[in-house]
Amino acid sequence: MEPIHQPITHADRAAYLPEKSSWVANQLAAIDQAQDTSVVDVQGSPVVVVTMRGARSGMLRRVPVMRVEHEGTYAAVASKGGAPEHPAWFHNLRAGGEVLVQDGGEHHQRSVRLLEAGPERDAWWERAVAAFPSYADYQRRTDRLIPVFLLEPPA
Repeated sequence: MEPIHQPITHADRAAYLPEKSSWVANQLAAIDQAQDTSVVDVQGSPVVVVTMRGARSGMLRRVPVMRVEHEGTYAAVASKGGAPEHPAWFHNLRAGGEVLVQDGGEHHQRSVRLLEAGPERDAWWERAVAAFPSYADYQRRTDRLIPVFLLEPPA
């Protein structure tokens, strides 16, 4: 998958998949205007923006996710609010490759890895719930094990 090296610019809009949700589109517009993710939160918790390439379309997509960070590695939790199915962007991250993470005004290139059930996932799940307590409720609402992706500095 082709790396994503640059933050979004208005000139690049044609390369991006349009956002279907007006709520997410409004979040992204506020972040774009401020050039900083700190202007948006969910239930009082900070977000980061993950830019990924569509697994089928090849187009770029930006998704605000809760900020779960530890020693320069981020987690992207595919909760979809505890819905029975994964969020649409799950398939893009599952395809692997690289993403661009905007945290505040900084952009970080990261490699994607899906965590399997086990101690490493458990540790990251605890970090995720500490950062955004609603994740625990979301897990109780669904029969699926909510996927956790690590967005790590490239090797």
